[in-house]
Amino acid sequence: MDLFTNTARQSAPLADRMRPRTLDEFVGQEHIVGRGRLLRRAIETDTLQSSIFWGPPGCGKTTLASIIANTTGSAFVKLNAVTSGVKELRDVLAEAESCLRMYGKSTYLLLDECHRWSKTQSDALLPALENGTVRFIGSTTENPMIAMTGAIVSRCRLFQFYPLSVEDVKSCVLAALKDRDRGLGNYDTAVDEDALLHICHVANGDVRTALNAIELAVRTTEPEGGIIRITSGIAAESIQKKVSRLDDQQLYDMLSAFCKSLRGGDSSAALAWFGRLIYAGLDPRIICRRIIAHASEDIGLANPTAMQQAVAAAQALELIGMPEARLSIAQAIIFLCESPKSNSVVMAVDEAFADAESTLDEPVPIHLRDTSFHGAKKLGHGMGYKYPHDYPNHEVAQEYMPPSVKGKIYYRPGELGTEARIKARHDSRNT
Repeated sequence: MDLFTNTARQSAPLADRMRPRTLDEFVGQEHIVGRGRLLRRAIETDTLQSSIFWGPPGCGKTTLASIIANTTGSAFVKLNAVTSGVKELRDVLAEAESCLRMYGKSTYLLLDECHRWSKTQSDALLPALENGTVRFIGSTTENPMIAMTGAIVSRCRLFQFYPLSVEDVKSCVLAALKDRDRGLGNYDTAVDEDALLHICHVANGDVRTALNAIELAVRTTEPEGGIIRITSGIAAESIQKKVSRLDDQQLYDMLSAFCKSLRGGDSSAALAWFGRLIYAGLDPRIICRRIIAHASEDIGLANPTAMQQAVAAAQALELIGMPEARLSIAQAIIFLCESPKSNSVVMAVDEAFADAESTLDEPVPIHLRDTSFHGAKKLGHGMGYKYPHDYPNHEVAQEYMPPSVKGKIYYRPGELGTEARIKARHDSRNT
């Protein structure tokens, strides 16, 4: 290693300098790289086939790919989907084909952010995957089954990576503090236990964030008595805010959990998901839209006031904005959760819409037709119509349904809240 390379290496972020070089140094993901596991066996025997590493940032995807590069006897090429196009891919494939034909040597192609490739770029890779010209390793934070071309995914083995545990992150930070060659071992440092735990908790499974935080803390803290002491206050300044992951899949999963908590009437769980979604940067208008939809879908006429609460929360957001509107939104969330539940509205409208699509459009019965225009009476419009307010209780029995669905019942009131009274009224009509 020359002087310039060594200088560049020392100036690299701690997370890069401390990147594990072997499987024994690798931390976490025991479910796929633990001793005896498939992925570990494939790496150790250099028989890994095309794969996609999928998981949140800082959990070891790129690191494991680097370990493969260091241990394989095959050629290894790295591209980034953001900066590399079809031309760069074709150059790599041509070199890989030449290497395989002349030396019998396979080529690994690591593609970072592989979900960012277009269908055209992905299609250019397909023939090489099918004939074995390259062994593809894709690295992505997005769910490949949603974000990537199905043809690529079907030809790869998926390995899902999970956020590192607090203990895993802690072991990486302690190793960096002790390492004199690549880490911070040349600093005489004392880290309070609560400071270390704060960094590891707030990193939220992202070891890169934790290492960058501890490096910032160590390098910016003045020694006292020759010792750099990292307190919880210094740790809080160094990392400040928990890292939240909110890719498309995580977003939809968290929204699903939020909606299911509303439907299930668990106000604490709904508030927990609400807090996490807003903390991660979700537009609060999305939450308000879901609350309004839920007010009809899962509460409806069991408690009609739920709709008023939901709409009022959305209006409060527009009038006063965040963070103040979080109180109005939280109030609506709690109100909806604690309300009696009914899905009779959504069941009724779904059935009505289905029949509108599948049954015949017959003429409107004559007694229900429009009578507002001149000459309507000559056409017989409205003939035989009974005006409900002329009858006792302001109701009268007559046929209102379209002929093709005559006799069908769409709305069936539930037995909770206001719908209990509606149901009693319905039952009295039919007796």
